[in-house]
Amino acid sequence: MRSYDLAPLYRATVGFDQIADLMDRLLTQDASATNYPPYNIEKLADGGWRISIAVAGFSSDELSAEVRENALIVTARKADDANGVESGRKFLHRGIATRAFERRFHLADHVKVTGASHGNGMLHIDLVKEVPEALKPRRIEIAKAQPQEANLVEAKAVN
Repeated sequence: MRSYDLAPLYRATVGFDQIADLMDRLLTQDASATNYPPYNIEKLADGGWRISIAVAGFSSDELSAEVRENALIVTARKADDANGVESGRKFLHRGIATRAFERRFHLADHVKVTGASHGNGMLHIDLVKEVPEALKPRRIEIAKAQPQEANLVEAKAVN
């Protein structure tokens, strides 16, 4: 695997720390750590998204979603023993993974979580981009200037 040194980027730019940190985080992230649980990100409308995470085997009480410092953090902790001993079950084959996980999604500025729902083994988290009124573009009306009549000089024909 290649490794990239982003030190020149830090030395040559001012104010782009978030982009450099994001690139550094993506380049150093372990590829095997990003496989579980599987998820989809879909665009619903202008400025709206839905993250759908496959959480088969988890109840709503065992799931947690939290927003901290422009990051959405989804965690799951199974209440009973991983082997099913406490519930009296003995598995011959266990293909449905119910191991604990923590999944992080980094959110852009002004992206807010509007709701979450859990059903049929899927956790759906809805997001929307809410730009504050102060940052939205404003149209400024341009009035026509009134001609000034007081200081007009009449032109005389020269011939």
